[in-house]
Amino acid sequence: MIPHRTILNGLRSLNVGIALCAFTLIRAGEAPAGGNSGAEPLVRAVDSIGIPVTNITRSVDFYTRVLGFHQTLDRTVSGDAYEHLFGLYGMRLHMVRMQLGDESIELMQFLSPQGRPAPADSGSNDRWFQHIAIIVSDMQRAYAVLRANDVTPASPEPQLLPAWNANAAGIAAYYFFDPDGNHLELLQFPPDKGAAKWHLRTKSLFLGIDHTAIVVQNTAASVAYYHDMLGLDVAGHSDNYGPEQERLNNVFGAHLRITSLRAHSGPGIELLEYVSPRTGRPYPSDTLADDHWQWTVNLRTEPSIRLESVTALNDYTWISNHPIELNDGSLGYRRAFMMRDPDGHATNLTLQ
Repeated sequence: MIPHRTILNGLRSLNVGIALCAFTLIRAGEAPAGGNSGAEPLVRAVDSIGIPVTNITRSVDFYTRVLGFHQTLDRTVSGDAYEHLFGLYGMRLHMVRMQLGDESIELMQFLSPQGRPAPADSGSNDRWFQHIAIIVSDMQRAYAVLRANDVTPASPEPQLLPAWNANAAGIAAYYFFDPDGNHLELLQFPPDKGAAKWHLRTKSLFLGIDHTAIVVQNTAASVAYYHDMLGLDVAGHSDNYGPEQERLNNVFGAHLRITSLRAHSGPGIELLEYVSPRTGRPYPSDTLADDHWQWTVNLRTEPSIRLESVTALNDYTWISNHPIELNDGSLGYRRAFMMRDPDGHATNLTLQ
């Protein structure tokens, strides 16, 4: 298991399940209605996926040169507001936003403090597992690019999911690692699956990001968070097992219950519950934002929704201890707060 720090930061996130705070949100111009029970969902878009890195120059080069991303924003943030948002005193964070197709990631290097590395024996069924699925137009050509660049594999080779599985049949998939050991996936959809934009004629090899996937302990609990509370739509289900799935995940006996959720725009969020084996380790309860296994899903609200008040509620853990006001110059004024889902994965919700 991941060792505890000798001294934890004074603003460390508390254990998942401890009663903390949640929120009441209303649309501008309306009276408070108590919670997010109206027709309008809280979350409009999955804006980007934050990926932890230890050498941002190396990571920018990798994502640009090997995977075809391009840089859109480079900034370093610090100060009281960001310390409270991330729950870290003395925080300095270098972030580079990278775009592929219509979707974006944010490479995140904490200059100070510098957190713990992910366990060397991390597996695809451990609940701190998270990846992004990069859509390609030709799996074999993309696989050849990775091999030519000596990219470390996480699957032995691309896998074609079997015909008996109607919801996944014909999908080609492959796991690999970035320079920091973060899991990434190549994905190619057959003509009858995936968004229409993934089937447009193009000369590009790497097209965009379909989703980020996270391992969860209990699908129902995670759906309650992402669908019932945040308002993402449940877009599909799949029950995946067999030798192809075992080789893809590099887990013997892998049997996954997969649930896909989507906002109005941006990549989806895919919940991976291991029916077997049930040996995956839990997300460490003492995780801090600078620990190298913490990815962040960055979410944006509907423009008409504003934060009205903060009220006591249990079940979910805040990383920031209240909504934080940010003013980033060209990025403008906004409020943001960071929470953990039922398994501990970080979500950052921004209200413009």
